[in-house]
Formats: sequence, C-alpha cells, structure tokens
Amino acid sequence: MASSRERILDSFEDTLIRDGERAATVEAVAAAAEVSKGGLLYHFPSKEALVDALAARLLGLAESDRSRMVEDPEGPGRYYVRTSVYEDSPLDRALVSMARLAQQGHPTARASLARIQDLWLDALEKGLGNRTAAQAVKLLGDGIYYDAAFFSGDGSPRHSATDLAELLSVVDLIVASYGSPAEGGFRA
Repeated sequence: MASSRERILDSFEDTLIRDGERAATVEAVAAAAEVSKGGLLYHFPSKEALVDALAARLLGLAESDRSRMVEDPEGPGRYYVRTSVYEDSPLDRALVSMARLAQQGHPTARASLARIQDLWLDALEKGLGNRTAAQAVKLLGDGIYYDAAFFSGDGSPRHSATDLAELLSVVDLIVASYGSPAEGGFRA
C-alpha cells in the first residue's frame, strides 16, 4: 500500500486530471486521499507544496524516460515517437496533471514542463546529431501524444500499429537526412 504522502500526491494528480486546478483544493485532495486536512498539511504545508512535489515527481519520471531514450537500441528518435502514446502511465498522469496547472498559468507548472521539453529535446539533439532533426522528431512525437492524450475517447488507440510503423519510417527519413549514421539512424 502506498504511503499517505504518495496517496495524497496521487489524489492531487487525479483531481487535477479529472476536475482541474480550481477543484484541487486542499480539502478535496485530503478527502480523495482519505486523510484529514491536518494529515495532508503534515506532508504538504500548502497547495504550493503539493505542486512542488508533483513537479519533482514529474521531473524524476521524465529523467528516467530520457535515460531509456538515450539507451534505446533503435535510437532516441524512434524511441520518442514509439513511446508518444498515452497509456495512463505514471509519466502520462504527471504530465497531464502538470499541464492542467500550466493551463491556468501556474509558474511552477510552466517552468517544469519547459524544463522537461528541453530535457527531451537535448537528448534527441545529442542522439541525432542535429537540432533540426531533433525538433522535427520531437514535434512528430508531441503531436501523436497530444492527439492520444486529449482526443481518444473510448480508450482505444488513435493510431494503429501500421500507422505507428509508417510514422517511424518518417523518423528514419528525418534521421537519414539530418543525422549521422553513427548516431543509430536507419537508412530508408
């Protein structure tokens, strides 16, 4: 069973995703986590402390994802696009909840999301050897993620395995056009 602290943070995330930032009051989060308001405030003295903890969670998950991207045998470009599907994973949930805060102009959320975007773009640029190629691959993956995260209504994937394979061939073309063959690029 998760610790009270993790349950509270999970409940904050859930409330942000489901109901948005305005509904994610300290009282509502405490009730969802099945702890007293005092219990929540013991772990998180303010709503801002909840946001900071969520930002730290997201950064940790993003750094783990970046490590997997850098180490992927198919290369970082293919990894980024291949994993740009919404699966309701801990990373997905942290990203979407932080995006809900950013939509309301929350500075910590905006800064966290910008830092993570830079983290991924930097890994792609280093792996592909070219910033333009990295930006193209990142935008392709981001578009797939946006589409899946915000427009798949019934839980079924928005893109088939065939669609994904075709998109990965586009990644291969980008890498072949801009990236170095030594960077793990696939020649089409």
